[in-house]
Amino acid sequence: MTKTLCLVLVAASSLFVAAGCKPSTTSTSDAGSASNEKKVAVQLNWYAEAEHGGVYQAKADGTYDAAGLNVEIRPGGRATPVAAEVVMGRADFAITNADDVVLFRAAGSDIVALTAAMQDNPRCIMVNKNSDVTTWEGLKGMTLQRQEGQGFVEFLRARGMLNGIQEVPYHGSVSNLVSDPKIAVQAYSFAEPYLAKEAGADVNTLMVSDLGWNPYSSVLVTRGELVRKNPELVRAFVEATNAGWQHYLTDPEKGNAAILAANQHGMTADALTFGSAALVSLARPDDMDIDQVGKMTDERWTQLVDTMVQLKMIEAGKVKPEDCFTNQFLRP
Repeated sequence: MTKTLCLVLVAASSLFVAAGCKPSTTSTSDAGSASNEKKVAVQLNWYAEAEHGGVYQAKADGTYDAAGLNVEIRPGGRATPVAAEVVMGRADFAITNADDVVLFRAAGSDIVALTAAMQDNPRCIMVNKNSDVTTWEGLKGMTLQRQEGQGFVEFLRARGMLNGIQEVPYHGSVSNLVSDPKIAVQAYSFAEPYLAKEAGADVNTLMVSDLGWNPYSSVLVTRGELVRKNPELVRAFVEATNAGWQHYLTDPEKGNAAILAANQHGMTADALTFGSAALVSLARPDDMDIDQVGKMTDERWTQLVDTMVQLKMIEAGKVKPEDCFTNQFLRP
Protein backbone atom coordinates (compact mmCIF):
# COMPACT_ATOMS: atom_id res chain seq x y z
CA MET A 1 0.00 0.00 0.00
CA THR A 2 2.74 2.35 -0.81
CA LYS A 3 1.60 6.01 -0.78
CA THR A 4 3.51 8.10 -3.33
CA LEU A 5 4.75 11.28 -1.72
CA CYS A 6 5.21 13.09 -5.03
CA LEU A 7 5.73 16.81 -5.26
CA VAL A 8 5.78 17.70 -1.57
CA LEU A 9 8.70 15.40 -0.82
CA VAL A 10 10.38 16.17 -4.12
CA ALA A 11 10.33 19.83 -3.24
CA ALA A 12 11.77 19.09 0.18
CA SER A 13 14.56 17.06 -1.37
CA SER A 14 15.42 19.73 -3.90
CA LEU A 15 15.57 22.33 -1.14
CA PHE A 16 18.36 20.37 0.52
CA VAL A 17 20.27 20.33 -2.75
CA ALA A 18 19.56 23.96 -3.54
CA ALA A 19 20.80 24.98 -0.12
CA GLY A 20 24.21 23.61 -0.99
CA CYS A 21 24.02 20.67 1.37
CA LYS A 22 26.31 17.77 0.59
CA PRO A 23 25.73 14.12 1.41
CA SER A 24 26.62 13.37 5.01
CA THR A 25 30.23 12.33 5.53
CA THR A 26 29.00 9.83 8.11
CA SER A 27 26.79 7.79 5.82
CA THR A 28 26.34 4.17 6.77
CA SER A 29 28.34 2.91 3.79
CA ASP A 30 31.31 5.11 4.74
CA ALA A 31 31.12 3.99 8.37
CA GLY A 32 31.10 0.38 7.23
CA SER A 33 34.29 0.85 5.21
CA ALA A 34 36.05 2.42 8.19
CA SER A 35 35.29 -0.56 10.43
CA ASN A 36 35.82 -3.27 7.78
CA GLU A 37 32.08 -3.94 7.84
CA LYS A 38 29.73 -3.20 5.01
CA LYS A 39 27.01 -1.47 7.00
CA VAL A 40 24.10 -0.48 4.82
CA ALA A 41 20.85 1.35 5.54
CA VAL A 42 17.82 0.97 3.26
CA GLN A 43 14.87 3.34 3.63
CA LEU A 44 11.39 2.05 2.84
CA ASN A 45 8.70 4.32 1.40
CA TRP A 46 5.92 2.87 3.54
CA TYR A 47 5.37 0.67 6.56
CA ALA A 48 6.83 -2.83 6.23
CA GLU A 49 4.58 -4.81 3.90
CA ALA A 50 4.70 -7.46 1.18
CA GLU A 51 5.90 -4.88 -1.35
CA HIS A 52 9.20 -4.85 0.58
CA GLY A 53 9.34 -8.63 0.83
CA GLY A 54 12.64 -9.17 -0.96
CA VAL A 55 14.52 -6.89 1.41
CA TYR A 56 13.10 -8.53 4.52
CA GLN A 57 13.63 -12.00 3.06
CA ALA A 58 17.29 -11.30 2.31
CA LYS A 59 17.75 -10.04 5.87
CA ALA A 60 15.88 -12.93 7.48
CA ASP A 61 17.32 -15.84 5.51
CA GLY A 62 20.96 -14.74 5.74
CA THR A 63 21.40 -13.63 2.11
CA TYR A 64 22.71 -10.23 3.15
CA ASP A 65 24.99 -11.79 5.75
CA ALA A 66 26.42 -14.16 3.16
CA ALA A 67 27.19 -11.15 0.96
CA GLY A 68 29.06 -9.47 3.82
CA LEU A 69 26.35 -6.86 4.34
CA ASN A 70 25.12 -5.63 7.71
CA VAL A 71 21.75 -4.20 6.64
CA GLU A 72 19.48 -1.90 8.61
CA ILE A 73 15.95 -1.71 7.21
CA ARG A 74 14.13 1.50 8.09
CA PRO A 75 10.34 1.39 7.69
CA GLY A 76 8.69 4.49 6.26
CA GLY A 77 5.28 6.08 6.70
CA ARG A 78 2.99 8.79 5.43
CA ALA A 79 5.68 11.48 5.30
CA THR A 80 8.95 9.71 4.59
CA PRO A 81 11.31 11.94 2.54
CA VAL A 82 12.80 9.10 0.51
CA ALA A 83 14.87 11.22 -1.88
CA ALA A 84 16.23 13.44 0.88
CA GLU A 85 17.28 10.47 3.02
CA VAL A 86 19.27 8.99 0.14
CA VAL A 87 20.70 12.19 -1.34
CA MET A 88 21.86 13.41 2.07
CA GLY A 89 23.53 10.07 2.79
CA ARG A 90 21.40 9.17 5.79
CA ALA A 91 20.39 6.05 3.87
CA ASP A 92 22.37 4.27 1.18
CA PHE A 93 19.40 2.75 -0.64
CA ALA A 94 15.63 3.12 -0.67
CA ILE A 95 12.48 1.52 -2.06
CA THR A 96 10.15 3.68 -4.14
CA ASN A 97 8.26 3.59 -7.46
CA ALA A 98 9.48 4.43 -10.95
CA ASP A 99 7.28 7.51 -11.37
CA ASP A 100 8.69 8.87 -8.12
CA VAL A 101 12.20 8.44 -9.51
CA VAL A 102 11.24 10.64 -12.47
CA LEU A 103 9.75 13.28 -10.15
CA PHE A 104 12.80 13.21 -7.88
CA ARG A 105 15.11 13.75 -10.83
CA ALA A 106 12.91 16.52 -12.22
CA ALA A 107 13.34 18.28 -8.87
CA GLY A 108 17.13 17.99 -9.05
CA SER A 109 17.79 14.89 -6.96
CA ASP A 110 20.34 12.45 -8.39
CA ILE A 111 18.30 9.32 -7.66
CA VAL A 112 19.03 6.25 -9.77
CA ALA A 113 16.96 3.05 -10.05
CA LEU A 114 18.93 -0.20 -9.72
CA THR A 115 16.34 -2.97 -9.92
CA ALA A 116 12.54 -3.22 -10.02
CA ALA A 117 10.86 -6.02 -8.10
CA MET A 118 7.44 -5.62 -9.71
CA GLN A 119 7.24 -5.46 -13.49
CA ASP A 120 3.53 -4.68 -13.40
CA ASN A 121 2.21 -1.91 -11.20
CA PRO A 122 -0.28 -3.02 -8.51
CA ARG A 123 -2.39 0.16 -8.66
CA CYS A 124 -6.08 -0.51 -9.17
CA ILE A 125 -9.50 0.97 -8.54
CA MET A 126 -11.51 -1.27 -6.24
CA VAL A 127 -15.30 -1.52 -6.14
CA ASN A 128 -17.78 -3.56 -4.14
CA LYS A 129 -19.06 -6.50 -6.19
CA ASN A 130 -22.59 -5.43 -5.25
CA SER A 131 -22.03 -2.37 -7.43
CA ASP A 132 -22.04 -4.64 -10.51
CA VAL A 133 -19.15 -2.56 -11.89
CA THR A 134 -16.79 -4.67 -13.99
CA THR A 135 -15.48 -2.13 -16.52
CA TRP A 136 -13.99 1.36 -16.43
CA GLU A 137 -17.07 2.74 -18.14
CA GLY A 138 -19.18 1.32 -15.32
CA LEU A 139 -17.58 3.73 -12.85
CA LYS A 140 -19.65 6.65 -14.10
CA GLY A 141 -21.91 7.91 -11.34
CA MET A 142 -19.64 6.49 -8.61
CA THR A 143 -17.73 8.38 -5.94
CA LEU A 144 -13.99 7.69 -6.09
CA GLN A 145 -11.78 8.04 -3.04
CA ARG A 146 -8.31 8.85 -4.35
CA GLN A 147 -5.14 10.66 -3.35
CA GLU A 148 -4.89 13.85 -5.39
CA GLY A 149 -1.62 14.50 -7.23
CA GLN A 150 -0.87 10.84 -7.87
CA GLY A 151 0.39 10.00 -11.33
CA PHE A 152 -2.27 7.39 -11.92
CA VAL A 153 -5.01 9.92 -11.09
CA GLU A 154 -3.62 12.38 -13.62
CA PHE A 155 -3.41 9.56 -16.16
CA LEU A 156 -7.01 8.44 -15.59
CA ARG A 157 -8.24 12.02 -15.76
CA ALA A 158 -6.41 12.65 -19.03
CA ARG A 159 -7.90 9.48 -20.50
CA GLY A 160 -11.40 10.64 -19.57
CA MET A 161 -11.87 7.73 -17.17
CA LEU A 162 -12.91 10.04 -14.33
CA ASN A 163 -15.60 11.86 -16.32
CA GLY A 164 -18.92 11.60 -14.53
CA ILE A 165 -17.23 10.51 -11.31
CA GLN A 166 -17.20 12.46 -8.07
CA GLU A 167 -13.65 12.58 -6.70
CA VAL A 168 -13.06 12.83 -2.95
CA PRO A 169 -9.95 12.39 -0.76
CA TYR A 170 -8.76 8.92 0.18
CA HIS A 171 -7.89 8.45 3.85
CA GLY A 172 -6.55 4.91 3.80
CA SER A 173 -9.70 3.02 4.73
CA VAL A 174 -11.97 0.64 2.80
CA SER A 175 -14.86 0.96 5.26
CA ASN A 176 -17.02 3.23 3.08
CA LEU A 177 -16.74 0.84 0.14
CA VAL A 178 -17.89 -2.03 2.35
CA SER A 179 -21.07 -0.24 3.36
CA ASP A 180 -21.82 1.69 0.15
CA PRO A 181 -21.65 0.04 -3.31
CA LYS A 182 -21.51 3.49 -4.93
CA ILE A 183 -18.04 4.07 -3.44
CA ALA A 184 -14.84 3.15 -5.29
CA VAL A 185 -11.36 3.46 -3.74
CA GLN A 186 -7.80 3.48 -4.96
CA ALA A 187 -5.98 0.32 -3.95
CA TYR A 188 -3.04 -1.99 -4.42
CA SER A 189 -4.20 -5.30 -5.85
CA PHE A 190 -2.25 -7.36 -3.30
CA ALA A 191 -3.42 -5.46 -0.21
CA GLU A 192 -6.77 -3.67 0.02
CA PRO A 193 -8.87 -6.47 -1.59
CA TYR A 194 -7.95 -8.65 1.38
CA LEU A 195 -8.85 -5.90 3.85
CA ALA A 196 -12.22 -5.45 2.17
CA LYS A 197 -12.95 -9.16 2.28
CA GLU A 198 -12.00 -9.27 5.96
CA ALA A 199 -14.50 -6.44 6.52
CA GLY A 200 -17.23 -8.42 4.77
CA ALA A 201 -17.14 -7.27 1.15
CA ASP A 202 -16.15 -9.11 -2.01
CA VAL A 203 -14.64 -6.73 -4.56
CA ASN A 204 -13.79 -6.25 -8.22
CA THR A 205 -10.53 -4.57 -9.21
CA LEU A 206 -9.85 -2.49 -12.31
CA MET A 207 -6.10 -2.52 -13.01
CA VAL A 208 -4.74 0.85 -14.12
CA SER A 209 -1.89 -0.94 -15.91
CA ASP A 210 -4.45 -2.33 -18.37
CA LEU A 211 -4.94 1.24 -19.61
CA GLY A 212 -1.23 1.94 -20.08
CA TRP A 213 -0.09 3.47 -16.76
CA ASN A 214 2.43 0.85 -15.63
CA PRO A 215 5.49 2.25 -13.81
CA TYR A 216 7.81 -0.28 -12.23
CA SER A 217 7.00 -0.76 -8.54
CA SER A 218 9.10 -1.65 -5.48
CA VAL A 219 12.12 -0.10 -7.18
CA LEU A 220 15.48 -0.15 -5.40
CA VAL A 221 17.25 3.21 -5.74
CA THR A 222 20.42 4.92 -4.59
CA ARG A 223 22.18 8.23 -5.26
CA GLY A 224 24.33 8.57 -8.36
CA GLU A 225 27.34 9.40 -6.23
CA LEU A 226 27.30 5.96 -4.59
CA VAL A 227 27.11 4.25 -7.99
CA ARG A 228 30.18 6.17 -9.13
CA LYS A 229 32.24 5.97 -5.93
CA ASN A 230 31.39 2.54 -4.54
CA PRO A 231 30.08 0.30 -7.34
CA GLU A 232 31.25 -2.82 -5.49
CA LEU A 233 28.92 -2.10 -2.57
CA VAL A 234 26.05 -1.28 -4.92
CA ARG A 235 26.55 -4.51 -6.86
CA ALA A 236 26.68 -6.59 -3.68
CA PHE A 237 23.46 -5.05 -2.36
CA VAL A 238 21.60 -5.30 -5.66
CA GLU A 239 22.55 -8.94 -6.18
CA ALA A 240 21.64 -9.87 -2.60
CA THR A 241 18.33 -7.98 -2.78
CA ASN A 242 17.40 -9.63 -6.08
CA ALA A 243 18.22 -13.00 -4.54
CA GLY A 244 16.00 -12.06 -1.61
CA TRP A 245 13.15 -11.34 -4.00
CA GLN A 246 13.66 -14.66 -5.78
CA HIS A 247 13.49 -16.46 -2.44
CA TYR A 248 10.46 -14.45 -1.32
CA LEU A 249 8.54 -15.20 -4.50
CA THR A 250 9.04 -18.94 -4.05
CA ASP A 251 8.85 -19.30 -0.26
CA PRO A 252 7.99 -16.08 1.64
CA GLU A 253 7.71 -17.59 5.12
CA LYS A 254 10.86 -16.03 6.61
CA GLY A 255 10.31 -12.70 4.91
CA ASN A 256 6.71 -12.49 6.08
CA ALA A 257 7.72 -13.31 9.65
CA ALA A 258 10.24 -10.46 9.55
CA ILE A 259 7.69 -8.05 8.04
CA LEU A 260 5.14 -8.99 10.67
CA ALA A 261 7.67 -8.28 13.42
CA ALA A 262 8.54 -4.90 11.91
CA ASN A 263 5.01 -3.68 11.15
CA GLN A 264 3.27 -2.05 14.11
CA HIS A 265 0.30 -0.80 12.10
CA GLY A 266 -2.19 -3.62 12.19
CA MET A 267 -0.56 -6.04 9.78
CA THR A 268 -1.65 -9.68 10.13
CA ALA A 269 -0.11 -12.97 9.07
CA ASP A 270 -3.10 -13.76 6.87
CA ALA A 271 -2.86 -10.41 5.09
CA LEU A 272 0.82 -11.04 4.37
CA THR A 273 0.07 -14.52 3.07
CA PHE A 274 -2.50 -13.03 0.69
CA GLY A 275 -0.18 -10.21 -0.35
CA SER A 276 2.91 -12.29 -0.99
CA ALA A 277 0.90 -14.71 -3.15
CA ALA A 278 -0.90 -11.94 -5.07
CA LEU A 279 2.25 -10.05 -6.02
CA VAL A 280 3.94 -13.05 -7.69
CA SER A 281 2.13 -12.37 -10.98
CA LEU A 282 3.21 -8.72 -10.77
CA ALA A 283 6.87 -9.63 -10.28
CA ARG A 284 6.79 -12.45 -12.82
CA PRO A 285 4.19 -11.61 -15.49
CA ASP A 286 3.67 -14.33 -18.09
CA ASP A 287 5.67 -16.71 -15.89
CA MET A 288 8.85 -14.72 -16.47
CA ASP A 289 12.01 -16.65 -15.57
CA ILE A 290 12.73 -16.02 -11.91
CA ASP A 291 16.35 -15.19 -12.75
CA GLN A 292 15.02 -12.15 -14.63
CA VAL A 293 13.23 -10.67 -11.61
CA GLY A 294 14.21 -7.02 -11.29
CA LYS A 295 15.03 -6.35 -14.93
CA MET A 296 14.33 -2.93 -16.46
CA THR A 297 14.26 -1.74 -20.07
CA ASP A 298 14.97 1.50 -21.90
CA GLU A 299 11.57 1.27 -23.55
CA ARG A 300 9.65 1.19 -20.27
CA TRP A 301 11.52 4.15 -18.79
CA THR A 302 11.18 6.16 -22.01
CA GLN A 303 7.45 5.47 -22.13
CA LEU A 304 7.08 6.56 -18.50
CA VAL A 305 8.98 9.81 -18.95
CA ASP A 306 7.10 10.62 -22.16
CA THR A 307 3.76 9.94 -20.46
CA MET A 308 4.61 12.17 -17.50
CA VAL A 309 5.57 14.96 -19.89
CA GLN A 310 2.25 14.55 -21.70
CA LEU A 311 0.44 14.72 -18.36
CA LYS A 312 2.38 17.91 -17.53
CA MET A 313 3.79 16.28 -14.40
CA ILE A 314 7.31 17.24 -15.56
CA GLU A 315 8.68 19.68 -18.13
CA ALA A 316 9.77 18.35 -21.51
CA GLY A 317 13.54 17.76 -21.58
CA LYS A 318 13.85 18.00 -17.80
CA VAL A 319 14.48 14.28 -17.30
CA LYS A 320 16.36 11.89 -19.58
CA PRO A 321 15.08 8.31 -19.33
CA GLU A 322 18.61 6.91 -19.50
CA ASP A 323 19.56 8.88 -16.39
CA CYS A 324 16.74 7.38 -14.32
CA PHE A 325 18.15 3.87 -14.10
CA THR A 326 21.10 1.59 -14.66
CA ASN A 327 21.21 -2.09 -15.53
CA GLN A 328 24.93 -2.42 -14.82
CA PHE A 329 24.31 -4.34 -11.59
CA LEU A 330 21.74 -6.76 -13.02
CA ARG A 331 22.82 -10.14 -14.26
CA PRO A 332 22.10 -10.67 -17.98
